[in-house]
Amino acid sequence: MRALFAFLSGGLFGAGLLVSGMTDTRKVQGWLDIFGDWDPTLAFVMGGAIIPMAIAWRVAARRRYALLGDAMPPPPEPRLGRNLVIGSVMFGMGWGLVGLCPGPAIASLSYGGSEGLIFLAAMLVGMAGMPPVRAWLDRVVPAQ
Repeated sequence: MRALFAFLSGGLFGAGLLVSGMTDTRKVQGWLDIFGDWDPTLAFVMGGAIIPMAIAWRVAARRRYALLGDAMPPPPEPRLGRNLVIGSVMFGMGWGLVGLCPGPAIASLSYGGSEGLIFLAAMLVGMAGMPPVRAWLDRVVPAQ
């Protein structure tokens, strides 16, 4: 049952990316180009995601068990830590340079050509290489 829900939600997410145009790097880079040819349509996509998710978090906060019967996970730590800030900056730099984040990058594999494959490979290398870098960073500069 879990695999079915994962398949359905992934399909809905991918279809939403395609319909909204978020797999088009020009659309995302247009959102970031506030001093040039700014494209505000990403705000509607973000609102379309943030509003239902805010409602879902409110409903989930009152539940002890998920729909599939598993215990609800604890809420995330609300404190802004070093890892969140550094990771967000790195994610944002990659997103701004390329115009893709992981979801649209995977969705664009079917038509992105070799550039899409190169981006995906680089993203996977970055994800695989991050745990040792984080462990080193934690040894050199302990989190407070």
